[in-house]
Amino acid sequence: MTSEGFAEIERKFDVNPATPLPPLHDLPGVTHVAPPVEHHLDALYFDTADLALAGRRITLRRRAGGDDAGWHLKLPVAADERREMREPVGADPDVIPEAILRLVRVYLRGRPLMPVVRLRTLRVVHHLVGRDDAVLAEVCDDSVQAERFGSEPLNQAWREWEIELVDGSRALLDAAQERLSTVGVEPAASPSKLARALGDLAPAGTPVAPERPGPDSSTADVLLAYLRAQVEAVTAEDPLVRESDVEAVHRMRVATRRLRSALSTYGPLLDAGVADPLRVELRWIAGVLGGARDAQVMRRRLTHRLDLEPTGLTAGPVAPRIDEHFSTVVRISEADTRSALDSDRYFRLLDTLDELLASPPLYRTADNPARKVVPGLVRADWKHLRAAVRAARRTATGTERDAALHEARKRAKQLRYAAETAAPLRSKRAARLVAAARQVQEILGDHQDSVVARGELLGLGMKAFLFNENAFTYGRMHAVEEAGAAGTEARFFTAWKDFPSASIDK
Repeated sequence: MTSEGFAEIERKFDVNPATPLPPLHDLPGVTHVAPPVEHHLDALYFDTADLALAGRRITLRRRAGGDDAGWHLKLPVAADERREMREPVGADPDVIPEAILRLVRVYLRGRPLMPVVRLRTLRVVHHLVGRDDAVLAEVCDDSVQAERFGSEPLNQAWREWEIELVDGSRALLDAAQERLSTVGVEPAASPSKLARALGDLAPAGTPVAPERPGPDSSTADVLLAYLRAQVEAVTAEDPLVRESDVEAVHRMRVATRRLRSALSTYGPLLDAGVADPLRVELRWIAGVLGGARDAQVMRRRLTHRLDLEPTGLTAGPVAPRIDEHFSTVVRISEADTRSALDSDRYFRLLDTLDELLASPPLYRTADNPARKVVPGLVRADWKHLRAAVRAARRTATGTERDAALHEARKRAKQLRYAAETAAPLRSKRAARLVAAARQVQEILGDHQDSVVARGELLGLGMKAFLFNENAFTYGRMHAVEEAGAAGTEARFFTAWKDFPSASIDK
């Protein structure tokens, strides 16, 4: 199994050294138990000096022995479920595979990995077999010798049982646990062998997430729930972005924008000395993430526009020039993204977000009921949007009008995200406002794309002229974009007439 991963569903139990394994052959769906197989396992666990991985219930090990020797990374999914990735040991056994490192850099944040624990395990495996010789589960009887490294070394020994599903159901897991309880066996006190080996150095683990906010929640609870969801999204998408997943880049960018927007909307309740610098950094990483995707979107737009040109009106190598230009932009932008995600600046941003959630820089007014505070904050963003639209309407047609409409688009996006935070208070009213703001954002987004497209076409046309190529088609496409933008602008002002008021509180 490679680093693509698979689900590991298991339960562990603390066992007295003299406790015999009870009969398991008559569990639901089990036809027989295969003869036991013995393995000698030797695993070296890696973490940072401050146990950043263990604190998130993540384990990284290099194991020898058994039928799955190699590098193993386990990420928590649920109480008794983890996602496991495996990679073979390379020519240098001390080099951790890049495929695994990509998945944990968001937690390492530049800190080096080092051996923290060594486990030597005598494992006796009992396969629970069902119909057609399908292995339903593995029951492992482990005798463990643990050695903790560092300034406070510790040696321990214990016995534990482990039941891991293969092709069986959770009902089998429940039945097996009930059977083990008949011999006095209890679920393991530690979530993993690593946690037990770390002893008193083991981190407390991920805190229990607070309850979802509701109509009676405080403003602080509403804001922090929204911020927490976006920080979790950034963390979840980071490994996928490192693998050049285009949709993950978009999702991570949106999460950073939502964070920045929420810090702005709730600015009156936040210490500006903390929130303002954080907004600057969020704007930076959102900009880095957007480079490649924006170029890909623009390439598709211009390619589609070129395909609509009448036969015979395409002069010169327009298609290859468009592809060549944007391929270069995408390549450079993707390199910039990879560099940014490995930078100290990005890692410090992640640290600051964690600190923000752990110790929110909120004023006392944030303790007031959300139903009394949040509607006013949303209304303020609605007023900013209305003012931006009025300013755009008064601005003369041309580049200044384009800039004013772009400002209105940004205000619509701010209002959309503000309304999202109000969903726990008035879900239907908030959803209506979110939908209206999204419509404005999309219409004006198309207008802004046209503005950018015209700039790109002008640049491509000038380059064609310098290389003695025919620039006629670029000019035609520019004119089409200009006419289309005028139509989009008219469509926006028509749609704006039906824009709802920010009545979240009524």
